[in-house]
Amino acid sequence: MKTFPIIEQHFHGAYGIDFNRAGVNDIKMLSRKLRDDGICGFFPTLVTDSLENTKQQIDVIKKASKECKEILGIHLEGIFLNPLKKGIHNIEHFMELTVENYKKVEDEFIKIVTLAPELDKGLISYLKGKNIKVQAGHCVGWSKGDLKPDGVTHMFNAMSGISHKEPSTALSAMIDDEVYTEVIADGVHVQDDTLKLLFKTKPQDKVLLVSDALPITHSKQKEIVFADSLVFFDGKEARSGSGTLAGSTRLLPDIIKILGKKNLFNPKYIENSYKYHHIEPKGELVWDDDFNIIKKNF
Repeated sequence: MKTFPIIEQHFHGAYGIDFNRAGVNDIKMLSRKLRDDGICGFFPTLVTDSLENTKQQIDVIKKASKECKEILGIHLEGIFLNPLKKGIHNIEHFMELTVENYKKVEDEFIKIVTLAPELDKGLISYLKGKNIKVQAGHCVGWSKGDLKPDGVTHMFNAMSGISHKEPSTALSAMIDDEVYTEVIADGVHVQDDTLKLLFKTKPQDKVLLVSDALPITHSKQKEIVFADSLVFFDGKEARSGSGTLAGSTRLLPDIIKILGKKNLFNPKYIENSYKYHHIEPKGELVWDDDFNIIKKNF
């Protein structure tokens, strides 16, 4: 089987490297490792942090991108979220969804912003005017008539779920054929029947596989500080001391293998990232019957 090389748009780090803490050389090393894994492009994703550190890490990532063509822009997943769906994020750093607040961290290298649409105070319109992808995440939902997002961040996780009595983020995303849906199909964040429902309901060209990988991924670490919380890895899941599920501990090639063994993988789920970000595909990956990459050309 052949696919396009992988683009990862929701990715906090791996091999012990954390985009909220990394230096330029760390990111350059990680970029090389990801190419070996078949990942030809990625959007370093910043978790909620102080304004000072967020601005600092945006600058670090931009500097690394000058030598790493794999870095396609920054995904800002934080600051503008709903405290009711905070997940692992630290609400002490949350801010109102205003243009004024966004300008405190604004940078042309930010290409994706995850936010809570129901709390919007003019930010969504501003971001869309800048051609920044707006994604609903860590939120309760968006109402009919609101400016709808371009996509949904880690579908089903840290959002209001499907209900037969009231609107919700998940339900809105499921029935809107124009909205892209990220999904973490690592076997932990979304159970199989729910995945099947998503794949059956959404147009095939609107599903985006993401890893939401934590820095602990593909490392020997068993615990890390992430989003100001101590996170523990038991070999399968990464959770805070209070039991909150954090990001994934799998990279996208690992997730593709998991889906392949369940007969749930569709190459479109990789190709869609190119369409979403208006990137011209170059090169290919060749997979064997067990979904191991046997050839890379990019």
